[in-house]
Amino acid sequence: MPDYLAQRLNMVESQVRVNDVTDARVQEAMRNVPRERFVPTARKATAYADSPLEVVRGRFLLEPRAFAKLLQLAEIKPTDKVLDVGSATGYSTAILARIAAKVTGLEQDADLVRIGVETLPTVGASNAVMVQGGLAEGHKAGAPYDVIFVNGAIETRPDALLGQLAEGGRLVAVVKSGASGHATVFLKERGQIGRRAAFDADAPVLPGFREKVGFVF
Repeated sequence: MPDYLAQRLNMVESQVRVNDVTDARVQEAMRNVPRERFVPTARKATAYADSPLEVVRGRFLLEPRAFAKLLQLAEIKPTDKVLDVGSATGYSTAILARIAAKVTGLEQDADLVRIGVETLPTVGASNAVMVQGGLAEGHKAGAPYDVIFVNGAIETRPDALLGQLAEGGRLVAVVKSGASGHATVFLKERGQIGRRAAFDADAPVLPGFREKVGFVF
């Protein structure tokens, strides 16, 4: 039987800590949430691999390194309310629940929402819920949010999500332009949105965030 605990601890030591993730809360959360519970049986052997993990066709859990660095970039406070966009099976929501006060996982795939709803209570995420809806539209019913965490890449400006940020709120995502991607934090100050690219990163583009390709003449 695989020693998932050993794999989890090794993930934090070899993929997270060595890549300048110094936030002890992020490290501790990733040590304690069993990632394998959020992964299909056929893929459990690669639950802790250093690459995006496909849970259903076209939908992924972020690779641990990029995920941890994005969490740190968001500077999540223990009192924050968080919207977790593209939560897939709920792994990211479970991690966020150990760092923030309240978390809403947003997922458009009904089967993934069901898995998240069933699994979150088993890992102690009592301050988290899963809801179904379009990812690019966000979840207005719970707004405003202190942090919006986007589990993947975006090619277009996420205006609907940015409109759901509280004053001082942060949105983090991988912004892709062509083949290059940059982990970016958007900050709402005095009603205005600023942005800062923090580090190079790559991630699968989430549904609803692809740039529309026009006609070429």
